[in-house]
Amino acid sequence: MPHRLTGPDNLAGNLPAVSVNNDGPATSGGRVPDKPVKAVLAPPRPVRIEPVPLTTLVARADARLIPDAGAHAAELAVTGATLRAQHVLPGDLFAALPGARAHGADFADQAIAAGAAAVLTDEAGAERPALRDADVPVLVHADPRDVLGSVAAWIYGEPSLKLSVLGVTGTSGKTTTAYLIEAGLRAAGYTTGLIGTVETRIAGERLASAFTTPEAPDLQALFAVMAEQGVTHVPMEVSSHALSLGRVNGTRFAVGAFTNLSQDHLDFHRDMEEYFAAKSLLFDGRSTTEVVVVDSAWGQALVTPQTVTVSTETGTGAAWRATDMATTTTGEQTFVLHGPHGRTAPATLPLPGAFNVANATLAAAILDTAGVTLEQIVAALAEAEVPGRMERVYLGQEFTAVVDYAHKPAAVAQALDALRARTEGRVITVLGCGGDRDTAKRPMMGEAAARRSDVLIVTDDNPRSEDPAAIRAAMLAGARGVGPALGGEIREIGDRRAAITEAVSLAEPGDVVLIAGKGHETGQEVAGVVHPFSDRDELEAAIRQKLEVSA
Repeated sequence: MPHRLTGPDNLAGNLPAVSVNNDGPATSGGRVPDKPVKAVLAPPRPVRIEPVPLTTLVARADARLIPDAGAHAAELAVTGATLRAQHVLPGDLFAALPGARAHGADFADQAIAAGAAAVLTDEAGAERPALRDADVPVLVHADPRDVLGSVAAWIYGEPSLKLSVLGVTGTSGKTTTAYLIEAGLRAAGYTTGLIGTVETRIAGERLASAFTTPEAPDLQALFAVMAEQGVTHVPMEVSSHALSLGRVNGTRFAVGAFTNLSQDHLDFHRDMEEYFAAKSLLFDGRSTTEVVVVDSAWGQALVTPQTVTVSTETGTGAAWRATDMATTTTGEQTFVLHGPHGRTAPATLPLPGAFNVANATLAAAILDTAGVTLEQIVAALAEAEVPGRMERVYLGQEFTAVVDYAHKPAAVAQALDALRARTEGRVITVLGCGGDRDTAKRPMMGEAAARRSDVLIVTDDNPRSEDPAAIRAAMLAGARGVGPALGGEIREIGDRRAAITEAVSLAEPGDVVLIAGKGHETGQEVAGVVHPFSDRDELEAAIRQKLEVSA
């Protein structure tokens, strides 16, 4: 029976080493380092796996088993799953899925040589040379991607049923909300996991993230590892790609939550309606409790009689509300948090921007469903820190320096509006747009930044396979369309490191410098190669240089 035996060192041996830009490959016009960022290694696997009979998986997937692919299919068992041939371990089900550039079945021979016990694919994959004469069972399904999540969940023992998975979807705010949820859970004494854009954490141990939401078999294996490690609650970002591509199929959510919707990912979705339809899949019955911010028509469209509603606007009658918002002289925000049954508490949030109050109120509503008290919630909010999300960099300089992940028009506008409200001085912005992504948002981002900045420096973000100058030109067209009467000075510096240095050199006491677009990311992709680059590190270096010169 070809099943894999895993020892205690299996987890550590399969941790991803580094993170790759979650929006795709990254880039910079700056100095090119000698060594590119390594690709993400195989995800962790659980130590204890109960082999699952192949015939059970055939029935679970409602698949057709090619009879001449294995003479003893009924005797075989599966102990893992992956859709990457290079990650196959003995006893795995290899999912050979159709892709945009290649078919996974073309790599089936590599997977079989590594010990794959069976292959799941579609009719076209079954006809590929690597599978046509394969000596392992082949499960054929019309849409293998759609069933892969459920099959992987079955292989790993339905792990999401052993956890309280708290899913957050929406265009902006997923990361911040997930971190706020985790902080509240930890304040209440729970053992937590975390799955998101910045990182994955298992009971405090950090793994780098390759995607906002991992592929279906990786996600189910990750849940199984978390359950083994004693995790009880898992805040999780759920992207529209993950919902559309079935990455979260087979996952049962204790909570499904919605933040907001604005233009993004229209390179993947045809229009905003299709984008919203993808987000709506989290609310198709897979979530036991649904929590929705209703401050937009998109959120209101998700409301049912059972929905837990959230709002920062007056007169909505939402179950959870924030009122009396104010900003302190130190930049913190204060507000009054209102919950069901007349519960209220004064709250403090270190993160600027009204949108972050909405994120905090949403987190409070979710935490309430998990049994966290209002007192524990407000205590956690007061200590909130979110990497790369309105993250202040302070080394003693007399101006405010902030790194933020804003990489869509609405997010850029929100970040700059929040910072503008905190300063009497100038706002200096460094911003670029990613390549191989939604091209329509580039002039919109340029316009949003130009309208709110005294100085806008247009630079490279992650050009990927595109011409960086063409990306900048699209941004500049939108920025210059604002006109001098409504916008500030506009500069173009393709080298991102040089752009950050220039912004810092321009800053005077009382000014604000915003480095936007990459946030927590530690790499940039140029022509398919990911190079180390951190906005925070570069901003710190530029500030130190400025302080040394002025000393």
